[in-house]
Amino acid sequence: MPATPTPVTQLRVETTRVDDPRFLLKFTDASSPLIWVRKGHGMAGIGEAVRLTFTGPDRMTDACEAWRSIVAAAIVTDPVQAPGSGLIAFGTFAFDDSSAAESVLIVPRTIVGRRDDVSWVTRIRVEGDPTPAPEPELRRLGDEYRLTLLPGEVSPDDYRSMVEKAVGRITSGELSKVVLARDLRGHLPAGSDLRRVLYDLALGYPDCWTYGIDGFLGSSPETLVRVDHGTVSARVLAGTTARGADAVSDQERAVALATSAKDLDEHGFAVRSVVTALEPHSRGLATSEVPFTLKLPNLWHLASDVLGTLSDGSTSLDLIAALHPTAAVAGTPTADALALIHELEPFDRGRYAGPVGWLGADGDGEWAIALRCAQVDEAGDITAYAGCGIVAESVPEREYLETKMKFRPIVEAFA
Repeated sequence: MPATPTPVTQLRVETTRVDDPRFLLKFTDASSPLIWVRKGHGMAGIGEAVRLTFTGPDRMTDACEAWRSIVAAAIVTDPVQAPGSGLIAFGTFAFDDSSAAESVLIVPRTIVGRRDDVSWVTRIRVEGDPTPAPEPELRRLGDEYRLTLLPGEVSPDDYRSMVEKAVGRITSGELSKVVLARDLRGHLPAGSDLRRVLYDLALGYPDCWTYGIDGFLGSSPETLVRVDHGTVSARVLAGTTARGADAVSDQERAVALATSAKDLDEHGFAVRSVVTALEPHSRGLATSEVPFTLKLPNLWHLASDVLGTLSDGSTSLDLIAALHPTAAVAGTPTADALALIHELEPFDRGRYAGPVGWLGADGDGEWAIALRCAQVDEAGDITAYAGCGIVAESVPEREYLETKMKFRPIVEAFA
């Protein structure tokens, strides 16, 4: 349910065009950076004008209503009219209906944005609060630090056992696919600059969405949904293999992935779940005829793009409510997969595998699935997550090794 301030808060929003700010991350706060960036383009937030929190099974629909109220009461001046200019909120949502983790929408007091050849600053003032929006200021990164993330509640042997149990349930006909995750834990030294982690992620994985929202950090390759002036798109990833040691072996691995019956089945479940969720909201929905291999620095993914035109006036927030959870992060059938996740995983996933991104006053926005991520709490405790899609052909040791590959970006960023 929405928390204070109430959704009737009136905001005065003014966007102005500026010269290229270049390093968006350096405008953010060292202890709680607010950022959404890909290939150097995106938005950086400073301060909080509005913070809305939500929990429970209606968290996304509650967020939709709260955002509509915020937008209806706002006075917005935005001559830039670029994706991310004007009034926006950064958001991250818990994976599970019963999660103890808060889902949040945060409207910054100041936003520095960069998209293609346009850059801007947005200043947001809460009606009745005379405090001016903070001026953008480049802040040097703090000292480097090194830390190790170690197994948390699920040890490597525990994970292999979980996969074995899941395969048994799948082969008995209870379900077709389930996504199982494991966790790593660590502790952040006092005074550490979290932007160091985000800097390494953005530099190492430029084609991914790098995000920092409310202590939740990561770099996701998977677009849950993007809405831009009536066009809706998504990129579905399911099916993974490690990169090869040289050009020949690398290509061989990509070809093996593209022709793997196990991975193609897993990918098919994920694509169908996205198309089924979007069809009621979109006309002319089209998908890639066959999956393509997507190359990242540490692995290959099977990928498919989905593209259509919105037909019912839905916002990006409405669509993530319809889409989540996809088969790529839960399984198929969804209800059976979620029940098995609750049975086998001993922890609350928090915001891992939930929607993370931003939306604007017009409802447009970009949302990724929160992968390659870690939550840092106020005490400095770090929890990172990675998971794999389990189908009938899954082998426990291979799935464990796949989680090691998927942990690599966040482990190396902290190390």
